[in-house]
Amino acid sequence: MIDRAHRTFVSYIDKSREFYGAQGYGAPYQWAYNDDAPFAPLTKPLSQSRLGIVTTSFLYRDDRPSDWPEGKAKHVYALGIDDVPAKMYTEDLSWDKDATHTDDLGTFLPIQHAKDMVADGRLGSISPRFYGVPTDYSQRRTNEIDAPAVLELVQADEVDVVLLVPL
Repeated sequence: MIDRAHRTFVSYIDKSREFYGAQGYGAPYQWAYNDDAPFAPLTKPLSQSRLGIVTTSFLYRDDRPSDWPEGKAKHVYALGIDDVPAKMYTEDLSWDKDATHTDDLGTFLPIQHAKDMVADGRLGSISPRFYGVPTDYSQRRTNEIDAPAVLELVQADEVDVVLLVPL
């Protein structure tokens, strides 16, 4: 019989706090929050907006363009939406590999789904590039390096709304 008076799922927050405590960190993990994050209502309908897609997955070494920076396996990048490989590298990221898989690219890089929305008139357009950002547990790197780099890319592509698809 299930005890319905207590949680029966694994609490990500509790498990993370326990993990960092076991690593010897003196203070509990501080979750990121951004009270001044620039979230705002859309200024125009989605049917007139340009969508940018950001993923935390990466290209396999053999699929990387020739101008890929050597020695920078995990850096912010942008690639054309018409040149998406059939599979992305996800094995180094933390997800339940026994219960699920990342063989279906559309589940974490939904470019084809976005193209279908454009064809149906529900979305104005898609950025000509999709964007990748490394999974990094450093709030400093995220805030000071990666987020500004992604912002610069989406602004250059005149993106109105961004879909973040982390693994």
